[in-house]
Amino acid sequence: MEVGVEVGEDSPVQRRYWTAAEKRRIVELTMSSSQSVASLARQHGVNANQVFYWRKQYHAGQLGGESAVEAPSLRLLPVSVVNETPSEAERSEADTGVQESASPGLTMNIEIPGRALVSLEGAFDAAVVRAVLESLRG
Repeated sequence: MEVGVEVGEDSPVQRRYWTAAEKRRIVELTMSSSQSVASLARQHGVNANQVFYWRKQYHAGQLGGESAVEAPSLRLLPVSVVNETPSEAERSEADTGVQESASPGLTMNIEIPGRALVSLEGAFDAAVVRAVLESLRG
């Protein structure tokens, strides 16, 4: 690995220049490793703040190469929360036992425009939601 070094006339400090490929490799290590960013940065002789900046560039696709394009990117999806409190009539039906079936307490609708609509009803945990979202992502 060749290192670009710039040395001032009276300066004992050498400055390291990282290629885009080296930056990508270090950033990808931070994403696939269980080690902290600070620990990985120290191992490579880089300040952790610099690595966080490279991660930001990586996610924006500014470090070039195919890796930035192929990496899963974080996208925020619109979320709407609807407070559906039962009407007075529905509450009285429930109290008198007239209602035929109890409605589930929780409902989650996941809609990916142009791809899928998934509805989850009742009690569900984060692992189930994660599995559903992972299967839709591919």
